[in-house]
Amino acid sequence: MKIAKEFNWDMGHRLPEHFGKCKNIHGHSYRMFVELEGAVQPSGMVMDYYDLKKIVRPIVETLDHAFMVYSGDTEIIEFLKKMDSKHVVVNFQSTVENICLYILNEIKKSGLPTNIKTIRVRVFETYDDYAEETIIL
Repeated sequence: MKIAKEFNWDMGHRLPEHFGKCKNIHGHSYRMFVELEGAVQPSGMVMDYYDLKKIVRPIVETLDHAFMVYSGDTEIIEFLKKMDSKHVVVNFQSTVENICLYILNEIKKSGLPTNIKTIRVRVFETYDDYAEETIIL
């Protein structure tokens, strides 16, 4: 059985090595689906949506209205610190693919119930493009 929950947040970033507009500071209204697959428990649920929200919401809250910045982008990090602006420093370029993997790994580390066998995360950067990854536990 599969269950899924949607999450949303707004976040800024830039891709300093990009050849086009994405090298500029900009932001997106991200939309994400977290899908879990596993056996239905005696409760009648794969996992309570409330419990899934307790795992994913803190990850999303860290990112919401923040600027995700690559650790090598020192000029932007200095600027964000000077402006006392919420930011998340990561060791990867903030492409939607890498953001998807980052969130998937954060969920995996959270200690999901043992009946969960598959986690799928789909992150929409805009209304018509997304990255998706699945891991089997």
